[in-house]
Amino acid sequence: MKPLAVAIMGPTASGKTAAALAIARELPAEIISVDSALVYRGMDIGTAKPSAEELASAPHHLIDIIDPTESYSVAQFRIDTLRLVAEINARGKLALLVGGTMMYYKGLSEGLDDLPTADVALRAEIEAEAARIGWPGMHDKLRALDPVTAERLAPNDAQRINRALEIIALSGRPMSELLLGRPKLALPFELLSFGLEPSDRSVLHRRIANRFDQMLGASDESGIVAEVARLRARGDLHPALPSMRCVGYRQTWDYLDGVIDRAGLRETGIIATRQLAKRQLTWLRSMPDRLVIDCLADNTAGKMLAHIAARKSL
Repeated sequence: MKPLAVAIMGPTASGKTAAALAIARELPAEIISVDSALVYRGMDIGTAKPSAEELASAPHHLIDIIDPTESYSVAQFRIDTLRLVAEINARGKLALLVGGTMMYYKGLSEGLDDLPTADVALRAEIEAEAARIGWPGMHDKLRALDPVTAERLAPNDAQRINRALEIIALSGRPMSELLLGRPKLALPFELLSFGLEPSDRSVLHRRIANRFDQMLGASDESGIVAEVARLRARGDLHPALPSMRCVGYRQTWDYLDGVIDRAGLRETGIIATRQLAKRQLTWLRSMPDRLVIDCLADNTAGKMLAHIAARKSL
């Protein structure tokens, strides 16, 4: 039999970290972060990175592994995760894959995309058009050409919008169509996937607002504003970097540039986080093999532990 690994997926503020830590207290387990923001060093508050105490309570992987000037691809995540799961299993422990970057889960379970290679000149043309009409305008253009892919991307996700439009121009077909029907690759382990999803979206929205308020803090001398100010002071970061496009960070950058006031920062930050949660839930609905757990109910970890025990007993 293949060894077992567990995926704990869900939208932001659904309690994934708390559930994973509760499971790790009951079972010998190690946690692999499935979060494209937690990979960055020095970005702790806006990413809701686990605290030092939480990180010490169980072994964690793929957190604080690159500088904010660098990028981390789906391909690299897949390579690292396959290696880490094998190593964790060899130590006799359960690998818990925890996070909300759904593209990472998709890349892990289905393999890398066999899509046209990058065309530097074409990308430059797309970026030039984006400079004229903005990335939300390019997102509208993508929505007309490939609504399935556009639904999963944020209007300001320049990197992925550029790639999706590039694929259409090179192949003449939308990326969602090219990926449709592609055979899934067999993983070297069995992946038991849970989706922590809200039975009441409004309650999740309140959680998101409360969490953003905690990140914002009482003043600009604390919280995410102080964190982004420190990052800007390095002098080598800019808002086009993937790290600075993370939800909360690009809004805070605008605030520090004087584009919006503090009330606007709170409003746009919460809206962007809600939009992220909506996209994450859209991804989850496309994963039929997941076991849905109401993230608003009591004892979510206990319910997952029962499923894990049942699967291990087979």
